[in-house]
Amino acid sequence: MFVVLLNYTSPIEAIDELLDDHLDYLRQQYASGVFVLSGPQEPRSGGVIIARAASRAELEAILAQDPFQRAGVAEYSLIEFRPRMTAAGLEELREL
Repeated sequence: MFVVLLNYTSPIEAIDELLDDHLDYLRQQYASGVFVLSGPQEPRSGGVIIARAASRAELEAILAQDPFQRAGVAEYSLIEFRPRMTAAGLEELREL
């Protein structure tokens, strides 16, 4: 499992121009089961994604398809972790 931190590197106007395409991309990744949770940071300086992928390389290839990444308006950092504990109802996210 990965935490993906997005940091906007362009003015918010450039982000907003790509937002609909970015949201379509997110929907595709949710449908494929890669993304588990996502949302903008507060204040709006980037975003956070919780993702499942077999490897860092696989996730990096998926993130390379993000319109924000393709346009160069955001930087991405990845933190890999192994969830051991969850709240009730989220047990399927645990890695044993």
